[in-house]
Parts: sequence; C-alpha cells; structure tokens
Amino acid sequence: MEPSKDIARLLDLMAALRHPETGCPWDVEQTFETIKPYTIEEAYEVADAIERKDLDDLKDELGDLLFQVVFHAQMASEAGEFSFGDVVEAVMTKMIRRHPHVFARSDVSTPDAVKVQWDEIKAAEKRERAERRARRGITEDFKAGFLGSVQRSQPALTEALKLQERAAKVGFDWSEAEPILDKIEEEIAELREAMKAGAPEKVKDELGDLIFALVNIGRHVKADPEQALRGTNSKFRYRFRYIETTLQANDVSLEEASLDQMEALWQEAKTVSHGGA
Repeated sequence: MEPSKDIARLLDLMAALRHPETGCPWDVEQTFETIKPYTIEEAYEVADAIERKDLDDLKDELGDLLFQVVFHAQMASEAGEFSFGDVVEAVMTKMIRRHPHVFARSDVSTPDAVKVQWDEIKAAEKRERAERRARRGITEDFKAGFLGSVQRSQPALTEALKLQERAAKVGFDWSEAEPILDKIEEEIAELREAMKAGAPEKVKDELGDLIFALVNIGRHVKADPEQALRGTNSKFRYRFRYIETTLQANDVSLEEASLDQMEALWQEAKTVSHGGA
C-alpha cells in the first residue's frame, strides 16, 4: 500500500490493520477503552504543536489525531454501530444546523445574534439527545441540568474552570477575588488535617477542593489556570535541565548528586534568563 491524500485509502489502511487474520496483532486486540488514552494524548500533542508554532509538527500531529478518529470509527463499524461516513455526516449535519446564517436559512448578521441562535439550536439538540438516550434505556445523563453543557471529557483543570464560569452566569460566584484566598487557606488547613489523620480518601477529596479553589482565584484575576500551570511546567523543565547539564559538566550524574547540590543549582537556574520565565 502506498501513501495517498485520499481519505478512502486511509480507511482501507485501517481496515487492513484490523483484519482478524492478516492485520496487526496489536491493532486487532484494541478496544475503545484501550485506544482512549492515545486519542487524548494525540489531542494534547496537537495543542503542543500549536503552542510551539511548529506547523510542520502540527501537520503530523493532526494526521495522528485523524487516525484516532478513523480507528474508533473502524471499531464501531465492526460492531455494527456506525461508520466513518456516519461520523462525517453527523458533524456536517450539526455544523449546517448550527450555522443557518451561513447556509441561507437565517438572516442573522451580528455576532451577538449568532450566539443567541447557536444557544437555541444547541438547546434543541440537547432535548433530542435526551429523547434518544431515553429510547435506548440510558437514564444517567451528565449533560442534564444547568451544568450539563460543560463537557466531562475535558482535562479536570479545564472542566473546573468551565463549571465555575457556567455557575457564575446565574450569580453563583464570589463577588471579588480576596475572599477566595481565605477559602484557599481554609482548604489547606483541611488538607493538613486529612494528612495528619492518615485518611487517603479524605486527602484526595481535600486536595481536589484546594485545586478547585485555586482555579477559582485564577479565574477572578484573569489568569487562565491551564496556561498558568503550563508556564510553571515550562519553568520546571528548564530549571531541572539546568541542574542536569551543570552536573554533567562537572562529571556528576543526577543519581550521584545530593539534594543540597540540586537545590543550589535550582536557585542558580532561577537567576538565569529563560525567555522571561
């Protein structure tokens, strides 16, 4: 098989990989659950390429993400549920339905009017989805209620931010940032108590509360928590790499270095320019 720009050839490739007799043993044994982590990873790699402004990498990572969509569609097709064509049709149906002002079925022309129209269409889709789930006997629906529009599939940090933003629309929010700092201190105290009590589940619960409060303060001071954490991750990478290379220059490995040595180099790295980090 030769590479091609034809999506049909990619579908053929996926089918060949999943063929029960002549396909790849690893690909054949995969399920939706086992492939899910790779799908999430590929989405993050797309985001990373965008952040690095590396369009060559972006092309490759988008291809990897597309392959994940094809993989899931192939497994669904084998199970008699839906095909890749059904996926394409579903998203086209959704986008045409949500953009009547583009496809000659609406005369709205301002951004605000488009937003109102979008919300109305999504509300109708939500009702239809609930009806379909009911017909299939699915009673648990995380999309129900006022917070139902917040996707659970997002990274937890982003989900927390979106939940808070959604609740704020009906006034369930702090009026200013300062009291949130008191809440953070309260959560820290509760985390200390849980740790002292040696209660792992309580520790996890209190840690979650603390992180949720930290997301809240970030929202109020207009600092996106996801981006703030990414910035800190970048600094950590740079400073740790500084420790590593400095030790190597002195013929000392990371394993041989003492914590005091590494801490001294960490403080030194903080004084070295790193793009303003």
